[in-house]
Amino acid sequence: MNKDRKLKVLLVIPVFNHGETLAAVVHAALATGLDALVVDDGSTDGGARKIEELPCKSLKFPVNRGKGVAILAGAKEAKLRGFDAILTLDADGQHDPAEADLLINEAESGRWPAIIIGSRKMVQETVPGASRFGRVFSNFWVRLECGLELSDTQSGMRLYPVNELLSLKLVRSRYDFEIEALVKAAWGGVDVRGVAFSVHYPPADEGISHFHKLKDNWRLTRLHTTLVARRLLPWPHLRLVLCEKIGKERLIIKNPWLTLKKLCREHTSPFWLAAAVWLGLFMGALPLIACHTVAIIYVAYRFHLNKVAAVAASQFCAPPVVPVLCIEVGYFLRTRQLILDLSWETWLLEIHHRLWDWFLGSLVVGPLLGLLGGVAMYWGASRMEAVRKAREISET
Repeated sequence: MNKDRKLKVLLVIPVFNHGETLAAVVHAALATGLDALVVDDGSTDGGARKIEELPCKSLKFPVNRGKGVAILAGAKEAKLRGFDAILTLDADGQHDPAEADLLINEAESGRWPAIIIGSRKMVQETVPGASRFGRVFSNFWVRLECGLELSDTQSGMRLYPVNELLSLKLVRSRYDFEIEALVKAAWGGVDVRGVAFSVHYPPADEGISHFHKLKDNWRLTRLHTTLVARRLLPWPHLRLVLCEKIGKERLIIKNPWLTLKKLCREHTSPFWLAAAVWLGLFMGALPLIACHTVAIIYVAYRFHLNKVAAVAASQFCAPPVVPVLCIEVGYFLRTRQLILDLSWETWLLEIHHRLWDWFLGSLVVGPLLGLLGGVAMYWGASRMEAVRKAREISET
């Protein structure tokens, strides 16, 4: 923590056809005493003319290039002008620039460089259901991809460190840009934190949104697929910040019991324990002969899941029941028939002829079995957590 750190922050307001709200947002931004920059991403509504008399610099693109390009243009301008960070605000009036200090104070008081995300307080009745679902959905995938427990990974009010943002190798330019920047920065060692702030959602008939449900959701799906696949690969990510080495615990050789306790206690919320059980049962059903345990530990490690729970769950898939079930299902999918010959020769000596059936069947049996196990684990872990909390309350 550095209480004496003072960051030079530039407010960046990307805008695309927000003429009705832009002037009010810029007025509020200038009232904070911070410098502001409007990046007009090819607007056609003439809204930029309403701020021509204001002491606010602006950049204009001739055509719409995407929010990500606008943010990067703001970061480049900030670097040229000697700013340490940019703080992005939506131009639709949902964010109150007066609360920019919340993010700046968090950045100045904690580890730096860092990305500070404004976590929206969704308490209004006018908050769209799609926004609530999108936030939960995005938080889940970001948690898998980089292990961060963040409450709002879709918020557009963020503080970025300029140098680190410009050092990232980013390929997305639309609404998927902010998730890509967040995950890759976390991979690079940049600290990511959240701070709650208020948000205003106007009634549905008054709101201005350029989020295209089909196109942008498809972009986000492709992005998360790419990030998950990259997370599974073993080679290192681009490092932006040198990690501090905090006395590594050498427990594996010196005290294996403590190591086991540590492994059992990591990632133990009911939901993520259920996710670990799902992973263990799904992968346990796959025909990964002689390497199930190694593969499950590796994937659980890469996805920040409880390795002990995943490996333990996979033991329910040990031969013969689950493999036979998978082979029967796979064979039925291919031939619309069942294997009725239960001889030793059919099921053991000819097992190499059944691997494709096993694999096909595991894609059906594995997820379903994982769902059952995950639900059971979630229920049991939630009950245990509730009992523990009740006991703690009664003791105080």
